[in-house]
Amino acid sequence: MFIISHYPLAVIICFVTMLCWGSWANTQKLTTQSVPTTIFYRDYTYGILLLSLLLAFTLGSFGAAGRSFLVDVKRADLQNIVYALVGGFVFNIANMLIVVGIELAGLSVAMPVGIGLALILGVIVNYILSPVGNITLLLAGVFAIFLAIVFSALAYRAKASANSSANTKGIVASLVGGFLMSFFFYFVARAMAPDFASPGPGLLTPYTALVLFATGVVSSTPLFLPVLRRFASKPADGEIHYGDVSRRNHRIGMLGGMVWCLGMASSLLASGEAGYAISYGLGQGATIIAVLWGVFIWHEFRDAPVASGRYLTLMGLFYVMGLALIIYAK
Repeated sequence: MFIISHYPLAVIICFVTMLCWGSWANTQKLTTQSVPTTIFYRDYTYGILLLSLLLAFTLGSFGAAGRSFLVDVKRADLQNIVYALVGGFVFNIANMLIVVGIELAGLSVAMPVGIGLALILGVIVNYILSPVGNITLLLAGVFAIFLAIVFSALAYRAKASANSSANTKGIVASLVGGFLMSFFFYFVARAMAPDFASPGPGLLTPYTALVLFATGVVSSTPLFLPVLRRFASKPADGEIHYGDVSRRNHRIGMLGGMVWCLGMASSLLASGEAGYAISYGLGQGATIIAVLWGVFIWHEFRDAPVASGRYLTLMGLFYVMGLALIIYAK
């Protein structure tokens, strides 16, 4: 299977994660203008599973390193299979809450608040699992990210003071989703072998872990969809059924899932050389990408006061500073 064996390449791959995780929500913004969020989300999860299988039977099955996908599945311990599935369950409910936050508060607010919190807690949790990197620099980077979240919240508060339609429930949903999001990577990492080139017996390669994770996401979606129906659905959404949606919108939803899955695969592959804390932390720098989409493409702060723009600028500066510190931690 294909693996990464050099730290500089691992950092580059982490930036692929950042780009993918910061961009997938554009498909939500695009489709939910006319499609219920629940239908978009179903297609999104199908896209995650589809790409995970495609990667498993291509990059995960060719080459001399490690174990091929089918062999790895046969040798996997039940405990590690369960860990990967649980990672999918935890991610799914967390991601649904962040989707709610995007619907209510906008992409440029929900992502910094939710994913920023996930980054802070996730770096700490994953460092405990795999203590790779300078802890002082990691904590300094995490603190800078915390300040970026504060400035993001201040930007939204300034916008809300000038716009009565602003919805603070979006921030609450994003915070809860971010808290849960910080733990999903830990469960997936627990299932994987620390040495991808020579995986131990019963442990999973990144490709197998990704497929099982995606299976957990798809299988748990029916259980968690009421969250979206309760908080993100519009009154007319109940009149639209899955078969009523055009193939184009179904494909866009699946594309969103495939983009996110590519980011997840990149993060898992990079973790072998960079460590779980660094690969996860850099990937969650996706917030910067999401804010750029939200501000400049979707114009979510078009009518906001000048103070909001200043806070967003400070948020971007501290986020970049935090990411730089995380990179230099190793």
